[in-house]
Amino acid sequence: MLVVIRGAGDLASGVALRLHRAGIGLVMTDVEHPTAIRRTVCFSEAIKKGETVLEGVRAVRIFRPEEAKAVLDRGEIAVIADPDGTCIKDLAPDAVVDAILAKKNLGTTIDMAPVVIGVGPGFTAGVDCHAVVESMRGHYLGRVIHEGSAIPNTGVPGNIGGFTLERVLRAPAEGIFHPRRDIGDEVKAGEVAGEVEHEGEMVPMICTIDGILRGILEDGVPVFKGMKSGDIDPRCKKEHCYCSSDKALSIGGGVLEAVLELTGALRV
Repeated sequence: MLVVIRGAGDLASGVALRLHRAGIGLVMTDVEHPTAIRRTVCFSEAIKKGETVLEGVRAVRIFRPEEAKAVLDRGEIAVIADPDGTCIKDLAPDAVVDAILAKKNLGTTIDMAPVVIGVGPGFTAGVDCHAVVESMRGHYLGRVIHEGSAIPNTGVPGNIGGFTLERVLRAPAEGIFHPRRDIGDEVKAGEVAGEVEHEGEMVPMICTIDGILRGILEDGVPVFKGMKSGDIDPRCKKEHCYCSSDKALSIGGGVLEAVLELTGALRV
């Protein structure tokens, strides 16, 4: 079975881990210059580095759809810079999963493959996809929706360690981002995690809470004011920076269920 996953950020990568471990061949798509902040748990890093490994699973960048077969035959995941999903027609996958998590549909249609699954808000089962998987933390996280849509985006990050909005670090100005701390560093509220070069001046991005920096943009990324640029985990578990999150794997479980059910793989 072949599945194309649109998106290769941290949540899409958790989905990929679940599907890959179930023996499903995967091609993931993303933009040419990914801006995921949890870079240590994103298969999108393969686009920048040529390859990357997450929890023992290797992903390799390809440049043309026909290169995917050799990668899949080695038991690896293929990643291609193709934000519009133009490779899908050539690959003719059994299923397409939109795990971009843009809170809206960026062009996925129900006729892209025999089975199309949308993750999170912005999709309606039976309209632009065959099923939706809930992405909101809470009782319904990871559930498969066959009619209707996921819970609308609230704009408030999920509660981790008693913190929601405080966990997210945002660019203080428009300009070029420069990290001053690394993923895995222990930080304190008030410390400088990064700076934005804006009109010849360096504007600091200040840590809002104590914890472990589990995500931060890489050096030289253009940002706009308010852009998500860092993530602090108050639980202070450094090892969490290098493995897929509970949320990502829960969503991945829902996607795996939907793929197997809707492609008929569960039928005896």
